[in-house]
Amino acid sequence: MTDATAVTPRAEEDKVLPAVVYGLYLLGFTNGLTFIVGLIVAYVNRDSAGPINESHYTFAIRSFWQAIAWFLIGGAVFLVGLPLSVVLIGIPLLVIGGLIMGAVSLWFVARCVMGIYYLTRGEAYPRPRTWLI
Repeated sequence: MTDATAVTPRAEEDKVLPAVVYGLYLLGFTNGLTFIVGLIVAYVNRDSAGPINESHYTFAIRSFWQAIAWFLIGGAVFLVGLPLSVVLIGIPLLVIGGLIMGAVSLWFVARCVMGIYYLTRGEAYPRPRTWLI
């Protein structure tokens, strides 16, 4: 027989701080600063979190660093194309760099939305160390 008053791991962990991290990440598109605040909150709370929240914090931290890396690559391509666009050779580089940065932004938003989805269901993120969504 099972005890009807037993608490499942889903009910034990507070979902507020991981939700705050995802919210700060999404808010970061308007001001930029809250990306860093969300990252700090995730790093500070990851070690003391339970298994569900720990997966969300790991997912959020990896999302931030992967987005930064790809955004810098796209920005570098864009910046290389900027002076070359004077002689029309750099226009494709401008387009490619802009597309990379746009795709990274969409990818980051999709990861945040998926994180919120799993968080509201009370589930750990299934693959927090993946670079895919």
